[in-house]
This record gives sequence, structure tokens and C-alpha cells, in this order.
Amino acid sequence: MKKMKIDLKNLVKEKYGIIARQSKIRNQSSCCGGTDCCDEVDYPIFSEDYMHLKGYETEADLGLGCGLPTEFAGINEGDHVLDLGSGAGNDCFIARALVGKKGNVTGLDFTEEMLEKANRNKEKLGYNNVHFVKGDIENMPFIDESFNVVISNCVLNLVPDKQKAFSEIHRVLKSDGHFCVSDVVTKGKLPENLKHDAEMYAGCIAGAIDMDDYIGIISNQKFNNIVIHKQKEVTIPENILMNYLTPDEIEHFNNGNTGIYSVTISASRNTPNPLTQFYMPSKKD
Repeated sequence: MKKMKIDLKNLVKEKYGIIARQSKIRNQSSCCGGTDCCDEVDYPIFSEDYMHLKGYETEADLGLGCGLPTEFAGINEGDHVLDLGSGAGNDCFIARALVGKKGNVTGLDFTEEMLEKANRNKEKLGYNNVHFVKGDIENMPFIDESFNVVISNCVLNLVPDKQKAFSEIHRVLKSDGHFCVSDVVTKGKLPENLKHDAEMYAGCIAGAIDMDDYIGIISNQKFNNIVIHKQKEVTIPENILMNYLTPDEIEHFNNGNTGIYSVTISASRNTPNPLTQFYMPSKKD
């Protein structure tokens, strides 16, 4: 199991090193920046438009997100925010616009190429309250209770040990802190060929787990006030599914209860509010 986790981490690190050297157009026209698996797709599968948000920087946006976690993160002026899997710095720069000059933003990533790109962007912008740190989400290089808010965008599903990841989030949050993450989850049982293919794993889909299991992990780590702010079903074109599934499997996948969703979820470390212990909007976004 340990060797498998290392292999998966190395695969993700290698793939996202390549992605860091690609253009946003290239990344958006494939499965979360895939180099081979989805080359014929001519539209972004997951990514959302950041351009209307204050703090947006074009060169930091590689088109890899699956939501806008900063919109629901309740970030206040003066907060210290941690972005997990910060990439080229896109969400960090959005968060900086919210925390202001009195706050701080830290980006954590384990891919050298991403960290280099993020630091180049930071230096160009002249920010002195944004910092990028190399590290593993399963073993973060921060002391306990360091941050007011933790955010992440389409990254935690790629972490092999999600229990450990959310345990670390709980550890580094202040006692009154909270997190807000956008991520990819599934509903129902994905076909094995789709779930375990290495290219799809590094492309954001097969690393995802069932929505109920995802919420269960958050709850098991003693987070409270769990809220699902947005969920959006992801439609995968049939020509992509044909690379992984038989025709019968494609028909069952499209017509059954199985699906892949991007979701934005928040939860807090503090005392649970009985009115919001678990809340899901009734209307799909």
C-alpha cells in the first residue's frame, strides 16, 4: 500500500510538472491538463471562469480548477489563508485580494515546476504577503493552529490518503478556523477501467471517491457545520469514454445513477451549529 501511494504521488508530481510548462489553452482543452487522454476535447471539462474575481491574474490561471472555493470560504481581511495544491498561484492571488495587506496567504505544493511558476508570478506582482512552500498535503510542514482558513481547488481527490489529508487540515486550522474546498467526487460505482486508469487518475477523475464517503471522512475528522455550497455534474464526451469503457459500459454509465460531480464544500473546527451540521442546497447549480 505504501509503495502504491508513493507511485501515485510520483505520477501526479510528474504529470503536474508537465502541466506547469503547458499553456492554459492546452490545459483547458484536456482532462485537467492531461497530455494524451483528452486531446480532442475543445472545451474545459471542469474549470470555471475566474476573470470576474478581484485579484485574478491571467498567468497564474492554468485552467485546472473545478470550482471557486474563495467565493464561499468566508475569508476576512487580516486572515492567514492556506491553499493546498496551489499550483501557479491562482487561488492564492484571489485570496490575497480578500485578506488585504494585513493578512497572509500561503500556498502549499509538492511540484517544483509549479512552485517556480508561482514564485515568478508573485515576484512580478510584487506581493510580500504571499508565500509558496514545498510540502506534502498528508504531512504539512506547518505548526498546529496556523491558519484561519484552508482552501483547495481540485487537488484533494488526487491525494491517496484523504483521511490523513483532512486530519492535517484539522490540525493546521485555528480552533475557530474553517475550510472550503472545491473537488471532484462520484456518485455510484464507477467502472473499474475508468476508475483505475493512471492517466485518468492524474487527470482528476479516477482519484475521486464517492460523495457519501467524502462527507464521511470530513465528519470523521471532527469537522462541524458541513455545507455543500455547489455541485455540478460533469459530462464526459462519449469519444473520451470510449478510451476506457466498452459500449455496454458507456450506455450503463450514461443512463444509470452513476455520475461524476464537481462540488464545493465547507466545514469548521468549532462547535457544531445544529441548523447547519449538514446542509445541501436543494437546487443543483
